[in-house]
Amino acid sequence: MESQNITPTNPQNEDIIENKELNIWEALLPVIILVGMLFYNVYLFGDDALSGSNQFILLLGAAVAAIVGFFNKVSYKQMMEEVARNVRSTTGALLILLMVGSLAGTWLISGIIPTMIYYGLQILNPTIFLAACVIICAIISIATGSSWTTSATVGIALIGIGDTLGISLGMTAGAVISGAYFGDKLSPLSDTTNLAPAMAGGELFSHIKYMTYTTVPTIVITLIVFIIIGFAIDTSGTPQITEQLQAIKGAFNISPWLFIVPLLVIGLIIKKTPPLIALLAGTLLGAIAAIIAQPDIVMKIAGSNELTFNSAYMGVMKAMTVDTTVETTNEQLNDLFSAGGMSGMLGTIWLIVCAMVFGGVMDAIGALARISKALLNLFDSVFGLFASTVVSCLALNVTASDQYLAIVVPGRMYAKAFKDKGLAPENLSRTLEDSGTVTSVLVPWNTCGAYQSGVLGVPVVDYFFFAIFNWLSPFMTLFFAAFKIKIKQLVQNENELLKRA
Repeated sequence: MESQNITPTNPQNEDIIENKELNIWEALLPVIILVGMLFYNVYLFGDDALSGSNQFILLLGAAVAAIVGFFNKVSYKQMMEEVARNVRSTTGALLILLMVGSLAGTWLISGIIPTMIYYGLQILNPTIFLAACVIICAIISIATGSSWTTSATVGIALIGIGDTLGISLGMTAGAVISGAYFGDKLSPLSDTTNLAPAMAGGELFSHIKYMTYTTVPTIVITLIVFIIIGFAIDTSGTPQITEQLQAIKGAFNISPWLFIVPLLVIGLIIKKTPPLIALLAGTLLGAIAAIIAQPDIVMKIAGSNELTFNSAYMGVMKAMTVDTTVETTNEQLNDLFSAGGMSGMLGTIWLIVCAMVFGGVMDAIGALARISKALLNLFDSVFGLFASTVVSCLALNVTASDQYLAIVVPGRMYAKAFKDKGLAPENLSRTLEDSGTVTSVLVPWNTCGAYQSGVLGVPVVDYFFFAIFNWLSPFMTLFFAAFKIKIKQLVQNENELLKRA
């Protein structure tokens, strides 16, 4: 039986459900238990927690919230209806993720991503080596959408080069991580860049555009610091990148003409083409470029000895949908030249769906509205709300030890508070990335910190200070909030404005 005490706080916005029988501690209980379970789960499984156990923990958190709801007279039917509506609201984001996976596949086999890497590696110079590391890793990470892959491939090579030049491993690792996470944040291929607006209720390319306001100044400061350091230290030797360049050129037909495809996609984005259309166009253009520029690769993926319509179709279709790898003579590059296609995005999609289940139950029992009210009463200023979001993301990176959860949980919990303050979702999604995504690598026991330090062979404590972009990002977002710079407001109708008045 449904409780008569559960009503929408605003007839025009059915997202906000208030339960008068629910107190703040009952509303917080599922969150506290969820964070505790996630911490224990990551402690046991480490990196493997992302393979599915964290997603199940989110469902267990939803079960706890449902029990709280039952004790507060919320029906099972109402909870399921809210879950269904929450999952339905992410349809666009899930389709974009699938399209992103297919685009990454065709851009790999077409040689677009390898061409970016090939030309990026050639800008190395001993004096500006650290700044070059930032730029190279940023380019590769933007092209691939993965900071982890960038660090595990080119990052390892750059660590070796820096060591031969007599540059501190901590400095090189900090530069690699700064560039890799900058590119990861701004790449539409990145799962976290897709996840943040999905949690905040925003749109992918609007999120990326709004994120540049804080991200670009941060990376500029980072580059300036590394340029100063580069001129202040003594370097010797010559970077050895010949083997990597030969391996890339031996596996792909490298040509600057391949830059036409990403430039066309960028043009579509600038023209405000809907994301799905722009990504679909990029995928199809990448497929055409693969058939023209890399016929041997297409044939090999298709398992054929000649290029026919059928083999071309099979090759590009496999690249779009399943795991694809292009082998080179350099083992370090082989991991970089692999893509998961649409299947590679299923883990992130799974995470979003499970998060929506948790968020849907929390919505239905009135917990999010109760917590939002407490937040609004606690923080009278816009800056206070931004600061609370930053602290929450940092706390989850330390306690839950996972960057995805540092985006998912605050994203769902703070969305209502930002909306009640009249703030557009871009504010929340940007803050989630500025404080959740990039700081995960600064925590040694976080999955990202453990991964990066293990792959690069540099302890977190050694690169912490030199990962300038990562620790500076939260301060930048708080600076913008404190001085009310680029704080986007929600577009409200006259009735809402009159009600607030």
